[in-house]
Amino acid sequence: MKGYIGEQIRNVLLLGHGGSGKTTIIEAALANTGAISRMGAVDAGNTVSDYEKIEIDRKYSIQTTIVPVEYSNVKINFIDTPGTFDFAGEISSAIRVADAAVIVVDASAGVQVGTEKAWAACKKEGIARLFLINKTDKENVDIPKVIADLKAKFGTSVVTLDDTDSLNEAIAETDEELLDKFMGDEAFTEEEFARGLTTGITTGDIALISSLSAASGEGVRDFLDFIIRYVPAPTAHSPYPAKTAAGEDAEVAPDPDAKATAFVFKTLETRSGKVSLIKLVSGKIAKGQEIYNARAEKPEKLGSISFMRGKNQEDTSEVNAGDIFAATKLQFTHTGDTLCDKSAIVVFPTIDFPSPTLFTAIEPKDKGDDEKVGTGLNRIREEDPSFKIERNAETSQTLIGGQGEMQIGVITAKLKERFGVDAVLKDPKVPYRETIKGASDVQGKHKKQSGGAGQYGDVHIKFSPTTEDFEFSEALFGGSVPKNYVPAVEKGLRECLLKGPLSGSRVTGIKAVLYDGSYHDVDSNEMAFKIAASLAFKKGIEEAKPILLEPIMHVEVFVPDEYTGDVMGDMNKRRGKILGMEPQGGGIQKLIAEAPQAELFKYAINLRSMSQARGSFTMAFERYEEVPGNLSQKIVADYKASQAEN
Repeated sequence: MKGYIGEQIRNVLLLGHGGSGKTTIIEAALANTGAISRMGAVDAGNTVSDYEKIEIDRKYSIQTTIVPVEYSNVKINFIDTPGTFDFAGEISSAIRVADAAVIVVDASAGVQVGTEKAWAACKKEGIARLFLINKTDKENVDIPKVIADLKAKFGTSVVTLDDTDSLNEAIAETDEELLDKFMGDEAFTEEEFARGLTTGITTGDIALISSLSAASGEGVRDFLDFIIRYVPAPTAHSPYPAKTAAGEDAEVAPDPDAKATAFVFKTLETRSGKVSLIKLVSGKIAKGQEIYNARAEKPEKLGSISFMRGKNQEDTSEVNAGDIFAATKLQFTHTGDTLCDKSAIVVFPTIDFPSPTLFTAIEPKDKGDDEKVGTGLNRIREEDPSFKIERNAETSQTLIGGQGEMQIGVITAKLKERFGVDAVLKDPKVPYRETIKGASDVQGKHKKQSGGAGQYGDVHIKFSPTTEDFEFSEALFGGSVPKNYVPAVEKGLRECLLKGPLSGSRVTGIKAVLYDGSYHDVDSNEMAFKIAASLAFKKGIEEAKPILLEPIMHVEVFVPDEYTGDVMGDMNKRRGKILGMEPQGGGIQKLIAEAPQAELFKYAINLRSMSQARGSFTMAFERYEEVPGNLSQKIVADYKASQAEN
């Protein structure tokens, strides 16, 4: 693959609903330009873009893939992304390096949820967007209706090249001078038309529609011509916002003659090692060159650089501004890092990945494989930073959080395929807490005699509620308990806080006052008083009206108007409370609610079903509240039963 300069490069992101044919479009482009001898097929598992075993087995894309197509002395870097919503994180990273997005629409299905999500993502990022209607050869498709639906859904900016009246209006809105001419019924000059169209596409104010049939190959070359003509070259991009090493605002122009700056948008874990996918924003880089990692504050040597086409890497000696390339085995570099010249350090904003909405517990199927699972998860997260790994100390579970069941399933499949470890998914345990509502006055006495030196510790402690996590004090008199044993009493009580008597959960909101006791000159020691304190703790909590607390979450649900009733009703069934509603514009409502965490672990799945995948939500811990009596009794009974079994 020869080297290309900025004006000869187009970085095109393919978006769209799952099954709209993005991967097949790339196959058609490769076959039509002679890069491959025959088209592969998703069902056959032999496409250039979907090469992972998991993708081949499941017949859908799970990660971003770069596939360059060389045509008419231009290199079009197609950035293929999954259409499945669980892999939205892949779009978050890919959209950062695209100069335009082509939103693929299935002619037989029309506007789908994935179409809407793709449009919203482009609008949020502010990149140029075009529509491509695919599968035009299918029976009973109505292309004019699809075009009408696109216009109705996304506004007057959506136009076709042959729709002169609408196109002129859209062009007029890109410039005041052109608008004046349009309002005065004056015709645009050819130069004005071209300038207005280019400006409108670049700013996202005009979204042109094209069409093809990838399966038959009809219209493929027209589509490639369409991209070359209407997608802006990377060197035409406005300056990119960044920060200097001192944290001051800066801009990086896509200047091929400037010092090198690059952005790492994706990491691949291959059998031969780590591969970093990078967009060179400005300047040039060469094989063997040293470049500075601004986050790690360390230099990296670009020992091997290449252009990727699916899984294949073609070595190159040089990369020019605007192009996308791969670097292998970078020691300190991760997704989201900025690479630059050390004499002109800048940092681009990191990638804004979606927050996980579905959490599940994960553990090895075979005991002893904990380390393998941990190592594997961390390696996989290097490749997919959109999922999180958390260790819950209170429940002793490892949790993984993602966008849905598909993403979680792919993670476990990768653990098996790449690291040879079977993982089991389980429901997360709720991190309940225990506290008291009443007061108690108890004695804890530990006395043990076994022939030799014995053990003796005796304490009298008053327990009561407090707003603090734990309060301890002593009110001893007359030397009933020597002062040097008081720290042992406190330590014994603090250790007991880790596991309460009701459900084995952490205890909070306890005030303990040591006010009396007794000791033995020979048999008393720190251990004896620790044990005495633990005996007092158990008795004292049980006599002070113990209750169970559960975490309450603050939830914000974003959902189209037509689904608000269902969502509100469902939230009530989850013991939730709707606190308010806020219109967001565009027919979207934000529902503000609070609900117990125990009722929300699978909420992502249910909301997707209720809202036809159009809803989203965020969730954050708010506070602890008392568990209702009937539920509390069941939780305590289940805990007692599990303890009896063990």
